[in-house]
Amino acid sequence: EIVLADDNFATIRSAIAEGRRIYDNLRKSVVFLLPTNGAQSLVILVAVVFGLTLPLTPVQVMWVNMVTAVTLSLALAYEPAERGIMNRTPRAAGGSIIAGRELGFVLLVSLLIGGATLAVFGISVARGSDLDVSRTEAVTMLALGQLAYLFNCRFLSRSSFTTAVFRGNRMVWWSAIALLALQLIFTYVPFMNALFGSEPLDLIGWALPLVFSFVIFAVVEMLKAARRRRE
Repeated sequence: EIVLADDNFATIRSAIAEGRRIYDNLRKSVVFLLPTNGAQSLVILVAVVFGLTLPLTPVQVMWVNMVTAVTLSLALAYEPAERGIMNRTPRAAGGSIIAGRELGFVLLVSLLIGGATLAVFGISVARGSDLDVSRTEAVTMLALGQLAYLFNCRFLSRSSFTTAVFRGNRMVWWSAIALLALQLIFTYVPFMNALFGSEPLDLIGWALPLVFSFVIFAVVEMLKAARRRRE
């Protein structure tokens, strides 16, 4: 049943458009959160199964979850409606928020971010860095990798290789700034170093996670393009 609070039937159209925007943003949030949590689990699982040194301590896992929960995970709720939202056919009632075919995409992104984190940790250890420094680089990789993936999730049905990805949602930028500020505090403030076992990073310590983050963004866009072609 629908009750109109005014005498304008265009209100129905506006309500449908807003409902579709909210539904889209719920999907984006779920598609964002599942791989980011999956990547963290994968990093720990691989280390335990193969008897490797843990790339992250439990308290560092808690840190990553905390900073992404209060920053990045909120940004997608403020996404504006995507173009052509009212040209879509109505979706079927019921069902899950994400389709079964998207679970494969979620798994691949989890492997991508988790693999990048393990690679950064391994490269850091191989070049003779202290264990705490290598773990700090791994935490930084997880944080920056999730930030890169956030921009992928702004447009699920089209490419994020567009300048439009930088516009339309100021909360994305406030979230990014907040994440980077918290990560700098985690890395360079002495009492945070003592609390979380982190260490200050040099330029190389930042360069590797940054490069891998750009790679994650590009590879996820290729996965999105392949999925659009199949559909």
